[in-house]
Amino acid sequence: MHEAGGHLLEKLLNADEGGYRGSRIDCGQGHHAEFIGYRTKQLVTVLSPVEVRRAYYYCAKCGRGIIPKDQELDIADSSFSPGVRRMMGRVGGKEAFDEGRRDLEELAGVVVKTKAVERVSEAIGQQIERASQKERQAALAGKLECIQAVATFYTAMDGTGVPVVPHEAEGRKGKDETCRAKTREAKLGCVFTQTSVDDEGRPQRDEQSTTYVGAIETAEQFGPRIYAEAVRRGLKRAQRVVVLGDGAPWIWNIADEHFPGAIQIVDLYHARQHLAELGKIVYGASTKAKDWAAGRVEQLDEGKTSKPY
Repeated sequence: MHEAGGHLLEKLLNADEGGYRGSRIDCGQGHHAEFIGYRTKQLVTVLSPVEVRRAYYYCAKCGRGIIPKDQELDIADSSFSPGVRRMMGRVGGKEAFDEGRRDLEELAGVVVKTKAVERVSEAIGQQIERASQKERQAALAGKLECIQAVATFYTAMDGTGVPVVPHEAEGRKGKDETCRAKTREAKLGCVFTQTSVDDEGRPQRDEQSTTYVGAIETAEQFGPRIYAEAVRRGLKRAQRVVVLGDGAPWIWNIADEHFPGAIQIVDLYHARQHLAELGKIVYGASTKAKDWAAGRVEQLDEGKTSKPY
């Protein structure tokens, strides 16, 4: 079925005489590009590989070739159709590149190389980042703000190690015996709003109010990223602002710089973890440390944070 569809697609793509526009066309730089002949390209599509015939022009003054049909089909400098590139970007963003390649072949019949999945995924990521950067600049310049008032505005941040290809970790020190880093820290953040509480009086996150940002970058770079997203979502119209974190200094530094006056809260999971670590510091790795931590966690869960231990 895919082959039959690919055959029909190939005929459709080549029904326009290769995109021929006459003997001369404007090169886009004020010159004329002359028609030289036709060039063919093998294009991988979601149906099957096809051969596309395209008219080729050359501008002697610019010293470059022009293929109008490549621009029309969005296949300039690529042997993959836009649909295949979207599929590659999707699997490349969710799993290891080689696993994504296998999924494309097994689930969609699209055969590509692992390196191609990596390159296309990175190219799409760069496009997304450029668009996000423009939006951040607009938000930081006060040109992009939410007009809806917000009751309680939350910002949460954390960092986690993610596996990377060897050249991405080059020059970085690892923690195992080889001292070669295999991961890099990705900083992640989300913002969401809260206007109601549950039956027990605990805050409830507003449904579908969460948006996310993330990047492998320093805290100094990540601060403006999460702040711009917060501004876009209504930070400046919030009655109350809360920053959630695990207690890491870089998170509170961002909170102090970009969210001054916000309530800073160590999230419940990490607060419990800190109590367990404190128990070991005070009592050592013993049953008494576990009992002490369990008691403090119970008090914490009940909201009895002001009582002495």
